[in-house]
Amino acid sequence: METAKITQYARALFEAHGDKAEAEAAQKAKAHEEAGETAEAEVWRAVQRAISQIRGAHQG
Repeated sequence: METAKITQYARALFEAHGDKAEAEAAQKAKAHEEAGETAEAEVWRAVQRAISQIRGAHQG
């Protein structure tokens, strides 16, 4: 998935779920890893990192 789409999805997830969004992305990444779906897991890890950056910007 493109970086712009990851950022867009992360922003939407953060707006919808607030502080719980990062944990939700981590949970989805773990589920995909356990299912052997490494590409999907990497996308969710990228979403998780983007949410972390968004959270940092909101706290500043």
